[in-house]
Amino acid sequence: MLAGFISGKKGIFTGDDAKKFNKVVLDYALPAALFVSIAQASREMLAADLKLSLIALFGIMGCFMIVYFVFLMFKKNTGADAAVSALISGSPTIGFLGFAVLEPIFGTTPAVALVVAIVGIVVNAVGIPVGLSLMNASLEKQQPGSTKKESAWMPVIHALEQPVAWAPILAVIWVLVGIPWPKWLSPSFDLIKGANASMAVFSAGITLSAITIKINWQAILGSIMKMILMPAVILILGLIFHMDVLNLKMLVVAAALPPAFSGIIIADEYDQYVATGTTSLTLSVILFIGFCPLWLWITELCTHSYGF
Repeated sequence: MLAGFISGKKGIFTGDDAKKFNKVVLDYALPAALFVSIAQASREMLAADLKLSLIALFGIMGCFMIVYFVFLMFKKNTGADAAVSALISGSPTIGFLGFAVLEPIFGTTPAVALVVAIVGIVVNAVGIPVGLSLMNASLEKQQPGSTKKESAWMPVIHALEQPVAWAPILAVIWVLVGIPWPKWLSPSFDLIKGANASMAVFSAGITLSAITIKINWQAILGSIMKMILMPAVILILGLIFHMDVLNLKMLVVAAALPPAFSGIIIADEYDQYVATGTTSLTLSVILFIGFCPLWLWITELCTHSYGF
């Protein structure tokens, strides 16, 4: 990100270049990474802990919709702005930092892979299509000659036409059907997905250099909702339904991860809410340094207090 930021400031790359990089990530690298990581899982892995899956689904998507409706209340925000806010402050960056954060803390175990896979499916196979549908619905209403009588399914169809939306859904279907993953395909997918995190983070740095960082109440609120609301909701749900302690700890940390870079990529691609969204992401990355150990301590304290 720093390399991208310096390159942007030196004029080596511009904001327009960042959009081109984002298109590569959004249409090729990210879908390939999502598809191959999910398709190589198994039905047993997806169903290993139904409680974990349900709490991740309802906890994360519940917070996703809360962020959307909260930011929709701001007078200057459009539905597209609120949708981008949800894609950023309502989605943890599990694809970028999941293994990088969880494995050093909890070890290289199948349990870590299970949490990353489940949260990844929720964020990418559910959150992104929902966010894109809400954003497309708002953008279509803003276009001249648009009508409110248009089918409510059209935004969903437009969203599902995009690789970043249908690739993870196809991967889930692939796993549920039980088709074995052909290993000879992995090298090609690995080459494509290898550009995902590096190009996305580099492009985010260029985007940072091309815009003015605006520390405003919306950016601060987005960071607070991401760093506090989501892990708190997951922790409360886990305690109520007596979730396994280790899974709960991993899921709380996963929920506290900084916002998904895919939200910034989508924001930049559609030129919606870029400055505030990027500022919120930047603040969240800095805050995570302190909130990660804090949430680990809080979760440990709560599980001991309730006799888990």
